[in-house]
Amino acid sequence: MQGEAWTLEEQRRAVADYLEMLRLELGGRAYNKAKRNRRLRARLEGRTKGSVEYKHQNISAVMERLGHPRIRGYMPAKNIQASLLGVVLAAIADDARMEALFAPKPPDLGPSPDGFAFGQAPPPLAAPREEEVRTILSRHDPAERDARARALGEAGEQFLLNFERRELRKAGRPDLAKRVRWVSKHEGDGAGFDILSFSPAGAERWLEVKTTNGPATTPFWITANERRVSRRHPDKFLLARIFDFSRSPGAFELRPPLSAHVAFQPTVFRAALRPAGAAPQPVTGI
Repeated sequence: MQGEAWTLEEQRRAVADYLEMLRLELGGRAYNKAKRNRRLRARLEGRTKGSVEYKHQNISAVMERLGHPRIRGYMPAKNIQASLLGVVLAAIADDARMEALFAPKPPDLGPSPDGFAFGQAPPPLAAPREEEVRTILSRHDPAERDARARALGEAGEQFLLNFERRELRKAGRPDLAKRVRWVSKHEGDGAGFDILSFSPAGAERWLEVKTTNGPATTPFWITANERRVSRRHPDKFLLARIFDFSRSPGAFELRPPLSAHVAFQPTVFRAALRPAGAAPQPVTGI
């Protein structure tokens, strides 16, 4: 069967095996990949060790596209069967344990760990097919999921607030550490950023924090006000993306212009009834 497309039943068995390993991994429990590979091959007549590993890498690519954690030992591999996305979505929806595990709840991390630091932004994912986008957004939008998870967002902001204060104290600026403010928490969302911090030299850092338990490539929502503030104050504004928050948080910063780093797709529009007789207006992006 080597070289032949995987049947739906084969894909379902591979996805079930993958999700079980992922559940063990996220729960901090050990398992043996080689042993599980042999066990799965016994149920997949004619499939080789390498073909099973590659299918698991395909599943990692789908998980990354969905903004879910993936098994760390299986790097995402492309050339995904068109049917695999639907198989993964159905398997997650049918398994209450996985739905609960992927819920965008904040982890119990406490203060920012010593190993946390800002790194480089990841390379973008390959552009998904149009039908793939429609399938994902109709049943599972990771950006909307994270945006609605207020507790997750607040936990990420608190985490970064602690980090900024700690870094300033380490740099010998306890005076500036005391002035770091959680603006969105205590003054509301109107400022267009979440945290007012400083560089060790005293320059202001306006940090807009976006947090996900998914991988670094998970999409996120940004408001028109946040974009406006980034354009008006490019010397101060920073978008701080925190990812893999529930396991081992990482982060990167995006500096204005944000359009140099991300592609904006308008998904929500403010709608008001038009006066009688008024001509329709063209729709523009946010």
